[in-house]
Amino acid sequence: MTLTTSPAPALRLPPDLHLTPEQFELVCAENRDAVLELAADGRVIAMTPTGSETGARNSELLFQLKLYTNRVGGWKVFDSSSGFRLPDGSVVSPDASLVVLDRWQALSTAERRSFAPLCPDLVVELASPSDEEPRGVSALRQKMASYQANGARLGWLLLPHQQAVEVWPASGASQRLEQIDVLEATPDFPGLQLQLAEIWAG
Repeated sequence: MTLTTSPAPALRLPPDLHLTPEQFELVCAENRDAVLELAADGRVIAMTPTGSETGARNSELLFQLKLYTNRVGGWKVFDSSSGFRLPDGSVVSPDASLVVLDRWQALSTAERRSFAPLCPDLVVELASPSDEEPRGVSALRQKMASYQANGARLGWLLLPHQQAVEVWPASGASQRLEQIDVLEATPDFPGLQLQLAEIWAG
């Protein structure tokens, strides 16, 4: 006997729909295969899966961050499936992020199991080939500006196909770095470095 399963219906939402973070959490619970974010104005943003090359790069990124947290302690590392509820009410999932362990431990069990109500200390977004188009990069920069406005201490926007990085400090203008092998963090993250060649290689 052959067992068949029916595919889950595609998630369709009205374009003018606006949700609260609590309503958004219910939508996510009912659509666990969907990758969604919530804008500060309540709009639901559907994300598409990345290509395999980008997935490999993101795995290398997480590996390096995990090595750092294991070595120095005091940090919690999160992958792209982790949602955070920012102070402005948006719910976002950076490709990778770090949170000071004390901040994480200060949350209740319920807050940890939901979208943690905080902005990570370090946020990293990794552009995929489709993001390299002007509109895609513009959208990523808007996300980086949102992280900055919501309290991130450092943001990195990685652009593999340009082999460039945009560094977003806690405040002020971003800085673009090109053709560097090692990306060093600010003093808030002592000893944190990314070996970029290993990430670009995928």
